[in-house]
Amino acid sequence: MILTEQMLTGKSRDHLQPLPCPFSSNHFLQADAVKAFQALQKSAVKNGFDLQPASSFRDFQRQQVIWNAKFQGERKVHDDQGNALDLTALSDWEKCRMILRWSALPGASRHHWGTEIDIFDPNLLPSQQSLQLEPWEYEQGGYFFELSQWLQENLARFDFVLPFLNVPENVTIGREPWHISYLPLAQQAAQQFGSEVLLRAWQDEEIAGKPVLVAHLADIFEHFFI
Repeated sequence: MILTEQMLTGKSRDHLQPLPCPFSSNHFLQADAVKAFQALQKSAVKNGFDLQPASSFRDFQRQQVIWNAKFQGERKVHDDQGNALDLTALSDWEKCRMILRWSALPGASRHHWGTEIDIFDPNLLPSQQSLQLEPWEYEQGGYFFELSQWLQENLARFDFVLPFLNVPENVTIGREPWHISYLPLAQQAAQQFGSEVLLRAWQDEEIAGKPVLVAHLADIFEHFFI
């Protein structure tokens, strides 16, 4: 499916259909991605896992709220160990770099495309423990470690990949073993997306740190985007 710029940047839902989920009715993907994920879920059940979406489509406005709150110090920005960072003494560009390690810019999130899913298993989440979506939960000793291992061994059979698990050396974004991507459609979207598309999406939008982001956009696309 050829996505419009509105679809690519999370400003349209016309490319989406609901993804059934027992915990929420607010999950959406492209139709082929829904079918592929449901097939992956069935295989997971046979292997003892209840694979569920924690996040799927995220629109521009939602990503904008997340970004602006982090830039303004109203929302946690964490390091690779999940510890909160103090950004108050940093320059605007340094602050942006810290946020970009774990959060996409509004309009530049792969979650806009209807191809991306953050996954977990609610049966493996300890009672009274909220889901963090941080690497330690999916690594050795974490409660989703076995699920993560199974996914790495089986995703390719369903045309999914883990785009943020083994990133190129020049890319400095964090590891996300929970983030899976439906490759056939995600590749198409990535080919259509670029800095000019993003800049048009930002017109008349309030993006915290916009001047420094625009000035460093080439660097952002080289080091903080897959």
